[in-house]
Amino acid sequence: MKKQITYGIRTQRLLIRCYHPSDAPMLLEAITHSLDELKKWMPWAQNEPSSLKSKQELLEKFEQEFLENIDYTFGIFNTQEDVLIGSTGLHTRIGADAREIGYWINSKYAKQGYATESTQALIKVGFEHHAINKIEIHCDPENMASLKIPKKLGFDLVEVLQHNTTSPEGEPRDTMIWRMTLEQYQKIQHTFPDVEVFY
Repeated sequence: MKKQITYGIRTQRLLIRCYHPSDAPMLLEAITHSLDELKKWMPWAQNEPSSLKSKQELLEKFEQEFLENIDYTFGIFNTQEDVLIGSTGLHTRIGADAREIGYWINSKYAKQGYATESTQALIKVGFEHHAINKIEIHCDPENMASLKIPKKLGFDLVEVLQHNTTSPEGEPRDTMIWRMTLEQYQKIQHTFPDVEVFY
């Protein structure tokens, strides 16, 4: 399978695409609104909210990494691209032939299936366009909203790392590692909705 990196993905309700620095005001608003929830689970959220300038610089970094095929962080937008629903990524940190999907949803749009919809799209793109052999989702066992997604989408729980990280209060935390292989995906890919991809 030829490797093709998708710049954007259109689903039934969403446009999932590489961030632009001009998205910084929407990102800052989404993080600020969602801060109470994000701080429970996301280490980077402990330093939020930050300035608009710092958000522009972050998105410049994301865009550069994307264009250089280093890492792939996507914004999750409504189809009009005037609302940032959340953020996700096909991250390269677990190896060249694998991707880790991470995600968070703007609290205004929680519990509407957007994390599932965007994750399904990234699984499809990962296996069909990035030419990889496995995808993982890592999450805290206490983060019930997050761990529902790999369960629902056909991932296997392959490992629980004991006390490998800490909570914002400094308490030890575990990390669940959920995995789907290319072989597993090929058996169920007919259940994944079609998406439109952009290069």
